[in-house]
Amino acid sequence: MSQTSDQRSAEFLKIADQFKLGTLTTESSHPVTARLSEVARQDVPAALKLLFDVDADVVRKYREFAESGRASAIAQTVLTALQNGGNLYFTGCGSTGRLSIQLASIWRDYWQRHPSARAAEMEPRAFPVMAGGDFALIKSVEGFEDFTDFGKKQLGDLGVNRRDVVFAITEGGETSFVIGTAWKGVEVGAKVYFIYNNPDEILSAHVQRSREVLQEARIEKINLTTGPMGITGSTRMQATSIELAVMVTILEMVVRHLAGDADAGAVPQAFLEQLTALHAALTAPAQLEELARLTTMEEAVYRAGRKNNYFADRVGIDMLTDTTERSPTYCTPPFRKFDDVSATESWAFLYVPYADSETAWERLCKRRPTCVEWTPDDVRDLVPEDKYARTIEIIRKIGYRELMRFRIGRDGIANRPLGTGDSAVGLLIEAERESLLAPQGFHRIQLEAAAQSGAQTGLIYAGSAASCREMKEFVAQWNPACVAVFLPVPETRLRLDGVLRVGLKMLLNSLSTCTMVRLGRVMGNYMIWVVPSNLKLIDRATRYIQKLTGLDYVAANRLLFEVFEYVEPRMKADQAYPPVVGVSVMRHRHHLSNEAAEKRLQEEMS
Repeated sequence: MSQTSDQRSAEFLKIADQFKLGTLTTESSHPVTARLSEVARQDVPAALKLLFDVDADVVRKYREFAESGRASAIAQTVLTALQNGGNLYFTGCGSTGRLSIQLASIWRDYWQRHPSARAAEMEPRAFPVMAGGDFALIKSVEGFEDFTDFGKKQLGDLGVNRRDVVFAITEGGETSFVIGTAWKGVEVGAKVYFIYNNPDEILSAHVQRSREVLQEARIEKINLTTGPMGITGSTRMQATSIELAVMVTILEMVVRHLAGDADAGAVPQAFLEQLTALHAALTAPAQLEELARLTTMEEAVYRAGRKNNYFADRVGIDMLTDTTERSPTYCTPPFRKFDDVSATESWAFLYVPYADSETAWERLCKRRPTCVEWTPDDVRDLVPEDKYARTIEIIRKIGYRELMRFRIGRDGIANRPLGTGDSAVGLLIEAERESLLAPQGFHRIQLEAAAQSGAQTGLIYAGSAASCREMKEFVAQWNPACVAVFLPVPETRLRLDGVLRVGLKMLLNSLSTCTMVRLGRVMGNYMIWVVPSNLKLIDRATRYIQKLTGLDYVAANRLLFEVFEYVEPRMKADQAYPPVVGVSVMRHRHHLSNEAAEKRLQEEMS
């Protein structure tokens, strides 16, 4: 162990009690998926079925929420705030940060598509606050999750005040950044809701910062505990799905009030009925077979070292969220900047149909992206001296200009030409079906070009049952080799298409998860390729090493930091690197050096 890695481990262990989260429900192993990796090797539809079976926890929890009647009171609070000139703030970190961006985009997209004087007034009133700013849509920003003051400043920079409503959303209920946004809301007199997914008694007993929030009467709590995740600790799955369902229900009710609909109070029950039906559709044998074929196709592409391009528009933020969240969860290369020739090529990338990437980002987010642009003086007020230089270095890499180097518009497609062994997958919903049906439609052009280049093609289509049948017939004639998945969405009068967004999230989560399981990124239902990019994930990686080696917590953590030091240069350069947990386990089991452990791990996975 080097002096540096030893020191870093010692520094973490001094504060480890604040981040030892193994007792949390969201960090527990779900019994339904305990043998997921074994099942996935033998039967892909069966593995997908297990993942969707865990999503039944989301439906169950949503039923509890709908029947509680709380949605009406929350919606009324939001409505009153908007009518009094207030704004809405959705705050989060990691998957809930991307959720906050999605929620603001859903709100803004509705008003943009229904222009009126009311729309002009309401559309700009929803703001996301993600740890690390909108740059973190692409990849997690190192350390931002760990600082309460960062959350306070990012929210405060937007001008939050007493007229506003703050939804502080954290899967575990313990994220320092999100807790900081909650306290900032209280400080200025805003209405604050704290949304989380672990039992109060567990959080209160084990996490002081959570206990302080739960005991604060000025913060209204919305507990959405569903149970363990389908992949142990992977809160991008069920925890964030139930949060999406509940939050989009509240926004739907507010929009209907503002639009003069008389039946806003009926939204939770209608949403429940449609969500139940959609979940049943996801578990139908024919649906599982379709998704299994797409899973197998993507697995083969990545296993061969080839690449996949996704093409989307109206639900591009949904696809981007699922795609980028694979990187920290499964140690896949993050999106690569168009002019970065040293970084490893991304396994997957997303393109949307706008000429330049600046416009593409604005259409994806439904607003101009907001990135962290703090000055050196700002940073000096936020962090201790020993973290100042590193924080400045990070902030220089997450500004608006850096985000624009990820070319997701048409101007970036030439940067990732497809060929034999690659794949292209289109994602579209019924409202944009002409993008595939019309000869000059964006999806049609891109998938045909991919096929002509020798790449495999796939499609994910969500719409009414009748529309799915029509599109299935069209695809069978147009491109019989296209691996297509059709998601039948129940007929709905809901304005924000919330049920569709939740169902699509479940589908994409299961697709990407099962693909990564098949690639060996999961053991049982433990994500052994997790990237320890913040204090919570360092604890998680340490616990996984404990479980797999029998070491005590301190020894496992020291080993983790030594291996982390070995791979960190490649991480910072966005180059491919082995899983820290996997290398640590190989080192301990076989008494190897870092280099030999990495080689041994590669051999066992090939």
